Amino acid sequence: MNDMYLMAIDLGTSFIKAGVYSVNGDCIASESAPVKDSRPGPGIFIQKGEDLLGAVLECVRKTTDRIGEKKKNIEAISFTGQMSGFMGVDKDWNDITTWSCSLDSRYMPYAEKQMRELKDMFLRIGGTNFPQMAPKYAWFRNEYPEESKKIAKYLMISGYVIGKLGDIGVEEAVIDRSFTEWTGLADVQHDKWSEEICGQIGLDQKYLPKIVNSNQICAHLNKKMADILGLKAGIPLVSGAGDKAAGCLGAAVVDYGDTIFEASSYGEISCCVPEYRPDMDEKRLDVIPSAVPGDFFATHFIAGSGITLDWFINTFAKQDTQSVKEVFAEMEEKMKTVEPGCNGLMAIGLLSGSSMPLDGDLRGMWMGFDWSHGKEHFYKALLESFTYDFTLAMRRIEALYPEYRIEQVKMIGGGAKSPVWTQMCADVQQKEYAVLDREDVALWGASILAGNAVGIFADLKETAKKYVHIRKSYIPEIERGKKYMKNLELYKKYTVELHDFYRRLKEISEI
Repeated sequence: MNDMYLMAIDLGTSFIKAGVYSVNGDCIASESAPVKDSRPGPGIFIQKGEDLLGAVLECVRKTTDRIGEKKKNIEAISFTGQMSGFMGVDKDWNDITTWSCSLDSRYMPYAEKQMRELKDMFLRIGGTNFPQMAPKYAWFRNEYPEESKKIAKYLMISGYVIGKLGDIGVEEAVIDRSFTEWTGLADVQHDKWSEEICGQIGLDQKYLPKIVNSNQICAHLNKKMADILGLKAGIPLVSGAGDKAAGCLGAAVVDYGDTIFEASSYGEISCCVPEYRPDMDEKRLDVIPSAVPGDFFATHFIAGSGITLDWFINTFAKQDTQSVKEVFAEMEEKMKTVEPGCNGLMAIGLLSGSSMPLDGDLRGMWMGFDWSHGKEHFYKALLESFTYDFTLAMRRIEALYPEYRIEQVKMIGGGAKSPVWTQMCADVQQKEYAVLDREDVALWGASILAGNAVGIFADLKETAKKYVHIRKSYIPEIERGKKYMKNLELYKKYTVELHDFYRRLKEISEI
């Protein structure tokens, strides 16, 4: 058994990553390959299916070349990656629409129309405040009517790659349950497509793939692709899970009440729960079906939170002679002297609007600053704003699931490298924060799913717990936490009361 290996492929927006893992949880080789994209105009972001597949093949081949003869012992391949988007293929798996991820905003007029008409239905049944596939389907059908007639199935990116690598026809196309939420088309509580939503937008369910569990063998590597990759034909292709769901499994966020904060480009907090309870009052939560069959994650994300921090560093803090890493380290050191509340400076860090609750008019703002404030105050104010946003979401989780009190939050991503931010989160939320000892949680989570599918790992949850540990814990300080509370309440009010000012500013700028 120690000679067996598992491969995971991460289908990211900018890069494809692949990793080969031993059954003891060690990554023995990993590689990445860039994905081509085209941006011919504002809001247009195009990635062709053949370019995506080419990047997958390049990445896998580079990875298997590194392990030499060990590649003969790869027992299964699983997938993870970006969780929202849309692709239509014909009966021969040819890409008709191109892969349209969340960065491709041509569909937004259709999204706005659907949200006006079906907002509560999307949340109550589909589990989301921010559907992607439903409006993208309407957009393509109306804007490209002749091309849409060629489409046999609408897919997520992993379903397309499985189809191209595998030995199945398009009628056997699949989508793993963790992807169904942001389609806006599913009855997520029951792991099926929603007749009510599909009926409302005029989509025949015959065009949708079969919903499967994340640990299901969906196809086997066909001979043509095996020869290209230098692998044995017939390797099981396992559905896998979206990067958030796979990451939760890899981080062992698997028991009810377990919570994780992924401080990354799209920061997200997720709590493992046994069922979906929609947040109809504040609309701060979505639900992600878990990679563990039957379970879910109550979740809240901020679009581009990590991107905002990078933007600040590169725009306002970095000097020509400094590296980005050096500037982050400098800002970390300077923030240590900044008291909670940043000496009266407060921020709204939603530079691309609020996704949950949905408010596309909100943007960024600093308020209350004077001549005493330096770059570190402005930067820390952004961190405080994100922490307040996630704290409000956590309050909703605890209100909807009072039987699962959150005591500890695991933290991963780039933000976990900031002791100041990690301690701030602990203080504001009065929860212990635990930084983990592995960063490859999505790839490793997908590998666990692959191993479980072929019988190497008997139990998903126990396997996850065995191979990840806490590296450092941050204990909340009660008095510092109290200092943040008034700012937290102000943040909640500001994001509501300032809406009309943001809208007016937007109207003026469009004249």
